[in-house]
Amino acid sequence: MTIRTLLVDDEELARGGLRIRLERAGDIAIVGECANGQQAITAIGRLSPDLVFLDVQMPEVSGFDVIEAIGADLAPHIVFVTAFDQYAVQAFEVHALDYLLKPIDDERLAMALRRAREALTSGRKEAFGSRFAATLAGLSRGSDRLAIPTGDRVVVVRVSDIDWVEASGNYVAIHIGKKAWLLRETISAMDQRLAAHGFVRIHRSTLVSVERVSELRPLANGEFALLLHDGTELKLSRSYRHALDVLSGRGI
Repeated sequence: MTIRTLLVDDEELARGGLRIRLERAGDIAIVGECANGQQAITAIGRLSPDLVFLDVQMPEVSGFDVIEAIGADLAPHIVFVTAFDQYAVQAFEVHALDYLLKPIDDERLAMALRRAREALTSGRKEAFGSRFAATLAGLSRGSDRLAIPTGDRVVVVRVSDIDWVEASGNYVAIHIGKKAWLLRETISAMDQRLAAHGFVRIHRSTLVSVERVSELRPLANGEFALLLHDGTELKLSRSYRHALDVLSGRGI
């Protein structure tokens, strides 16, 4: 079996180095190379490659923009390539086959190719990325658990163990004691998800477990300071003063 492969990277040297290493594999046929995301969108539609090595950070149109334009369900098997590891969660969410960090290690490249062969032989998009995403979806549907991807594994936490949650860019930080995990989710979605578990929104960027609050202290301008059992201090803003009824027991 020959794997028709497209290389996408805005650095010509990076494409050249990867091309040489892939050609040594014997069953890889490089059907095209793209220097930017827009070229990649066009080439994927025209060439219908089996496999795409896709750089994440490119000017104007990123690797994730490419997937969004094509549609994750319609995209070929994708191996993301980047110099930065903070995109791993997003890569799994769009069902990437694998995620390689530059400079690419020979062993990791070989592993990615093994996954590609396995996925193509099976005839299903059920290799590493898809199985990972399916695992997340299944675990997250549990009423009392959250599945949080961290690199190449999933941390499962019980909602009852969570102290508080804060918005952090496109993610939320899940705080349990002195530890915190990032989950790609909006604070509004987490508010809806956790409300039935005794969480209340006290700020546009903060949720807190009612059971963790040990003290309320009024501040200036109608705000309150909340002290948690572990000593963490949070602020309840004026816009969310209705949360006081829940925190004081009147709204339960």
